[in-house]
Amino acid sequence: MGWAETIIQALKENEVSLIAYVPDISIHQVTRLMDEDPYFHVVSATREEEAIGIASGAYAVGRNAAVFMQSSGFGNCINALASLSIPARIPVPMFINMRGEVGEFNIAQVAMGRSTRPILDTLGLQHYTLDTEDRLLQKVGGALKLCYASRQPLALCLTPMLHGGKIA
Repeated sequence: MGWAETIIQALKENEVSLIAYVPDISIHQVTRLMDEDPYFHVVSATREEEAIGIASGAYAVGRNAAVFMQSSGFGNCINALASLSIPARIPVPMFINMRGEVGEFNIAQVAMGRSTRPILDTLGLQHYTLDTEDRLLQKVGGALKLCYASRQPLALCLTPMLHGGKIA
């Protein structure tokens, strides 16, 4: 089982069935599989703050949701996190494809990639870096449990070392 299938298994085991995402080729491996699986309701968002709003609304009506995005768009959703999800204690697991790391070819991706984790720290949000398939099910499953138990957003940072990265 590859990394994408492992993430899907962890989402199912934690009853996360609504997926809001901003399309990105590096996470397409997992979002494509979810889109083909009738367990999931997959919603393509135009911007990251829209995905956070969709996931927050799903939680408000009793459905667990997750968000998939890339680090270059993470900056777009900071206000949605800080003014909605965090104060309302809405658990939103975010799977963030980290750009600007090993093998990056686009210099414009480096600044936000470098800033994502410090911004998460400033917001007081837990985050975990996923760079290998070793114990991936345990890491993702444990993070999802923590997210819902703490009722706070949480980030799982997917690195090019995990998924192979984006090719120029």
